[in-house]
Amino acid sequence: MLSPESLAQVSVAATQEAMATASLGLSVKVLTVNIHKGFTFFNRKFMLHELREAVRFVGADLVFLQEVTGTHAWHESRVDDYPATPHYEFLADSIWPQFAYGRNAVYPNGHHGNAVLSKFPITSFDNRDVSISGTERRGLLHCVLQVPGRDTPVHAICVHLGLTESHRVKQLHMLCELVNQDIAAGAPVIVAGDFNDWRGRAHAVLAQGAGLHEVFVQAHGQAARTFPARFPLLALDRIYVRNAIIHAPVVLPAKPWSHLSDHAPLAAEIEL
Repeated sequence: MLSPESLAQVSVAATQEAMATASLGLSVKVLTVNIHKGFTFFNRKFMLHELREAVRFVGADLVFLQEVTGTHAWHESRVDDYPATPHYEFLADSIWPQFAYGRNAVYPNGHHGNAVLSKFPITSFDNRDVSISGTERRGLLHCVLQVPGRDTPVHAICVHLGLTESHRVKQLHMLCELVNQDIAAGAPVIVAGDFNDWRGRAHAVLAQGAGLHEVFVQAHGQAARTFPARFPLLALDRIYVRNAIIHAPVVLPAKPWSHLSDHAPLAAEIEL
């Protein structure tokens, strides 16, 4: 574990590096992962502390998180080493000075949703409700980032779409509507998260409807398989971009990630 002094030094260095990079043309490392509320597959073990170390090791400028717990009274009283703070704050710690949380699912013991951790200032954010019907609550967390030395803001949208295909189709069109109506045509856009799109239909919808292109598809011809984490079979998680000069996938090791959540993470270097 890093000491508080070391963490402070890392935070300052990261901010200085991000500011210097912005003045030369913005190169951003992005990480997205569904953290399954901090538990492993089938909720067998609480792994949020280990997951925090793994997220730090990647060194991402922007982190997109899904299934992030805001509060959970039952777990707080029964799980050892359960954080007293919301999980997005616990993960951000002193590495990502800016963070935003969009609460989606609310239940008697607490709530969870999406979160974005950022080394750049978040000037505003909005959590758009894209729930269709029933008890499955979904949202699009839209953050506006002001990068030092740049006039044009960067838009980051954290996504977790529904399990039902008919719901996902409607939610994809809502995402296109958000990008087209709320974001200037020339502004850089990064959309990342858990699309639950096991049939790969999101690529065409987002390309045609909002000019968004998936990083792994552009590089390798197909989306990366991320679920289940130990033996990935389905390509559920994605990183889409618009107005990016260059973008390239970053290869992450199978371990420790395969033991930290039910989803494997995705990472990419994006020059905007």
